[in-house]
Amino acid sequence: MASNSMEELVSLCKRRGFIFQSNDIYGGTKGLYDYGPMGVELKNNLKQSWWRSMVYERDDVEGLDANILTAPEVLKYSGHEDTFSDPLVDCKSCKSRWREDQLDNKSCPNCKSKDLTEPRPFNLMFKTSIGPVDDGSSFVYLRPETAQQIFTNFKNVLDSTSRVLPFGIAQIGKAFRNEITPRNFIFRVREFEQMELEYFVSPGKDEEAHKLWVQNRIEWWNNQGVPTESIEIYDVPKDELAHYSKKTVDIMYKFPHGVEELEGIANRTDFDLGSHSKKQNELGIKSKVTSNKDSNSKLAVRDEDGEWVVPFVIEPSAGVERGFLAILNEAYTIEELDDGKTRTVLKLQPHLSPIKAAVIPLKKNNEELVNTAKKIKDDLQNIGLGRIFIENTGNIGKGYRRHDEIGTPVCITVDFESLDDNTVTIRDRDTMSQARLNINKLSEYLKEKIQS
Repeated sequence: MASNSMEELVSLCKRRGFIFQSNDIYGGTKGLYDYGPMGVELKNNLKQSWWRSMVYERDDVEGLDANILTAPEVLKYSGHEDTFSDPLVDCKSCKSRWREDQLDNKSCPNCKSKDLTEPRPFNLMFKTSIGPVDDGSSFVYLRPETAQQIFTNFKNVLDSTSRVLPFGIAQIGKAFRNEITPRNFIFRVREFEQMELEYFVSPGKDEEAHKLWVQNRIEWWNNQGVPTESIEIYDVPKDELAHYSKKTVDIMYKFPHGVEELEGIANRTDFDLGSHSKKQNELGIKSKVTSNKDSNSKLAVRDEDGEWVVPFVIEPSAGVERGFLAILNEAYTIEELDDGKTRTVLKLQPHLSPIKAAVIPLKKNNEELVNTAKKIKDDLQNIGLGRIFIENTGNIGKGYRRHDEIGTPVCITVDFESLDDNTVTIRDRDTMSQARLNINKLSEYLKEKIQS
């Protein structure tokens, strides 16, 4: 399985309503994409699966939904204002613009010219004014990551939940980066979503916690349909580590355009809480942090001896869009049929499928068939497994092909026999096998299919 090229995925996404170019009717905006009827369902299902595994299935994690607009002080003390930049290079020949690491043997990837400007830092953060007067003095940033609001809310969560170490705070939300050259479809974009956990542990217990979270995240991706054989583990060398990191392990995936990061699991030490805390000199902070004269909160906990301790942080961080692309790529399958034709099918894990079941009346203009199909659709929808779709086109073959391409696990056909004996035809997406099933057993069948 897996696609042969990015072009195959892009074509499928547009054809079947997964992803559209943003502002397409005006020529599109580079690095921005809109998620269509099928895309928004798959995206939501992926986020729900992550949230369920991080929050609902654990007893040591709380959730958060923080604001996108971020005060400059937050990103000053986090280091983003000084370090969140890429080296920018301009080609003097074709006037294109590139990150330095994108150069092809120190030449322009577009025209191959070596007549380039010297690299200069380019800050990736978006600024916007706040308040009634745009005089440049009152501004905020669109957050470049979701993590910082977790750190600034650490004490709020701690005080309101009575948590003790170890515990985590999870968040899914939008982030924004003014990428110099967005590329590879939805892999690198200017507006995206992150699924981030900040897991707080006592100093000295961070290394073991980091190992456990690396294994946890590999297993989770496996359960989403990304097999181990499509994954590579990259232990980031010391000279490539972020300024806050003691150790980072990247889960790398074989995307159609090459092997790149799917998720990073970082040991951020006590840098973040230490950076945002008041009275830093009283806390024994091990990281090198900027002296903070603006914070009004001590982001620390008391240990067994009553001494203040700044927790270390383990951070599993994944981009929703990259996860979406990896899962789509793995599910994409072209099969040869017995008649010599081929079919395209998305073999998504059922819990991720945009539509859980399609109910198809044999004839669209037959009131009795259509009403029976609608009743089945409504009953299955009430189970709460996800979206149930009624495909009232009157063309069974085309309906099957459409739902194969969008990854619907089950198609349910209501025919004239259904009116006589209360049975329907069940068609399995992956095997194309068909069987009759009593309507009263559909709920049980679908639950088992989706939740297994």
